[in-house]
Amino acid sequence: MLLFRRMVRLVLLGTLVGLFSISAHAKSFHIYIDADFSRAAASALAIERGIRTALAQEGNRMLGQPVQVIPLNHRGNSARSLANLKKVLADPRALAVFAGLHSPPLLAHRDFINRNRILVLDPWAAAGPITRPASGENWIFRLSVDDSKAGEVMVSRAVDQREFKRPALLLENTGWGKANRGTMTTSLEKRGLEAATVILFDWGIREAGARIMLRDIVRAGADVILLVANASEGKVFCTAMQDLPLAERLPIISHWGITGGDFPEVVGPFMRKKLDLEFLQTRFSFLDMGSREFPNKVFREASALFPDWQAPEDIDAPAGFVHAYDLTRILMAAAQLAGPEGDAASIRARIRQALANLDPPVQGLVKTYERPFRPYSEVDPDAHEALGSENLTFGKYGERGEIILVR
Repeated sequence: MLLFRRMVRLVLLGTLVGLFSISAHAKSFHIYIDADFSRAAASALAIERGIRTALAQEGNRMLGQPVQVIPLNHRGNSARSLANLKKVLADPRALAVFAGLHSPPLLAHRDFINRNRILVLDPWAAAGPITRPASGENWIFRLSVDDSKAGEVMVSRAVDQREFKRPALLLENTGWGKANRGTMTTSLEKRGLEAATVILFDWGIREAGARIMLRDIVRAGADVILLVANASEGKVFCTAMQDLPLAERLPIISHWGITGGDFPEVVGPFMRKKLDLEFLQTRFSFLDMGSREFPNKVFREASALFPDWQAPEDIDAPAGFVHAYDLTRILMAAAQLAGPEGDAASIRARIRQALANLDPPVQGLVKTYERPFRPYSEVDPDAHEALGSENLTFGKYGERGEIILVR
């Protein structure tokens, strides 16, 4: 009930901010968020707050005009996401769309996005093919984990650093999970290893089914689990794992999808003490900002906008905030180069060109971005990726559900 009330307050606060923006700026440019505000609400709200904080630092204006942020809830459903994209196309004031946690909607509609020249900025969804079309123009830019690198980083953590030899791959049965199967398998083969077993699961799996899968993994002789799941399924597997006898419990090295929902509330501190759980993160945390001026200033401004954030530990799904904040700053820098002339479609085209050729450094939280993107081609598949393997690390949950980076 406490979590429900908290989420209701967050949604109402976001709605009030949005309504104020609508009334105060009847004629404004529009930035949309196409994300899951239902099952993955923590990640979607964190993304929204990162965008709003970056915009507030510039007076909520871009190209000399007010900017309105418009959240759209696709509820993890690709068909709803397509309907949302069509709304954006029909809006003559739309500048860009921020994506959310889920990769499947972007994978399903990548060609639609590029064909219709919708500028999409991705601060979370990690599937490698999202930013890598086989041909044509590329209108999707990512500042997030990239699964073409994440699988290697996760295998390196398990095998090279923690010295496990028999990883089991436990992957959601989607394009995201299957893409990770490929990269992880390749990474294991490079080390002369193979997965003890590979198990795919569907969204909505129940604890009884999860327990059967975990026992199959134990029987296969695995010594660690590489998990690719979102919070809804991740908490089911972790709950099932802590119910197993101590001798059967395996360490879990997870993709970061589990951090996008209510995982730390359901898998609380008592339960987490029974688990060896790490998950992928990028290399920034407000918990580690010390006396550095820039991140402290950003947090002060965010906590002034959102009174329920009075300490870094209060931030749910912090990566969503951090990545969306940095990506919005890059967007604003590109928009300044693009200029305000013409209609929104022509401005979007110039912003896209400016993003791919952005020379002035942009200070962000993860790093200072020197030329974050480049013009895309198949021979430069990382051109629309702002982060690389060197920006990835791992995290654990602390006593309050805060994410503590592993050093």
